[in-house]
Amino acid sequence: MSSAQDLNDSEHPGRKAFSGQAPRPPVFANKLEEREFLKFRLAQALRIFGNRGYDEGVAGHITVRVSLFFSSKFNHNSYSKDPIRSDCFWVNPFGLHFKLIQPSDLLLVDHSGQILEESGQKDGPFRILNTAAFMIHSAIHAARPDVLCAAHSHSTYGKAFSALGRTLDPISQDACAFYEEHALYTQYNGIVLDEVEGLAIAEALGSKKAAILQNHGLLVATSSIEATVHYYISLERACQVQLLADTAAAAHGGKTVPINPAQAAVTGKLVGSQGGGWFSGSMEFMVLEREEGVKFQTA
Repeated sequence: MSSAQDLNDSEHPGRKAFSGQAPRPPVFANKLEEREFLKFRLAQALRIFGNRGYDEGVAGHITVRVSLFFSSKFNHNSYSKDPIRSDCFWVNPFGLHFKLIQPSDLLLVDHSGQILEESGQKDGPFRILNTAAFMIHSAIHAARPDVLCAAHSHSTYGKAFSALGRTLDPISQDACAFYEEHALYTQYNGIVLDEVEGLAIAEALGSKKAAILQNHGLLVATSSIEATVHYYISLERACQVQLLADTAAAAHGGKTVPINPAQAAVTGKLVGSQGGGWFSGSMEFMVLEREEGVKFQTA
């Protein structure tokens, strides 16, 4: 089900709260306009991550799959006979803080890891591809054609929880969004610098929308930039809440009480949908646009 369908389904949670039709993802005049919007949105997503303190030096990256349209000026021989490619993605450059990233800073990368000529930055200190970003994200985008946007970072609570080597329990309504929808990757083999490790992470993720990378951090992959941002924020908070609840329970000689599996599954379908993720995530972008005073301008 698409995000628009999901949001306007008569059985969507909270549907009765709307007096009219629910907001839906934007519609574009053409693919080029859509592509520019996605690039603009990715830069916004990275700044949202920066504002939330999800940065850790050069670690962390968000990617967006893009259909690549080549103009007559484009002379990359590998693609000279192919007008459209969907195996390329935009990614933040190595060494530039999340808070500073603008659309022109993003790198356009193909399936082999080459920075393409259509990238905004032609030269300068930030035209460097993070090897770990490519190894992880290229594998995910190749394995999951349904994934538009993937995010990985070393945020504090996700990193702390990842050291426990376990998945989250459904101990709250919000945590149910990840019930049977997040994986655990247990093999920490250092910085992801080779294809084998990236493929292993993608395999562990499977068809789920999130993964906890043991001793490493969090990973979220969904069908929209907005949903990825929302579920990353929600996953980070779920890790924080689990750590707090388990600590408090242990201090009193007890255990954290989970929601029963049947109810967790039902609740998860309601609070963990792709469309619901888009809707909730779009509010984060509204806040950013109000604070920055900048919105995407159509032609």
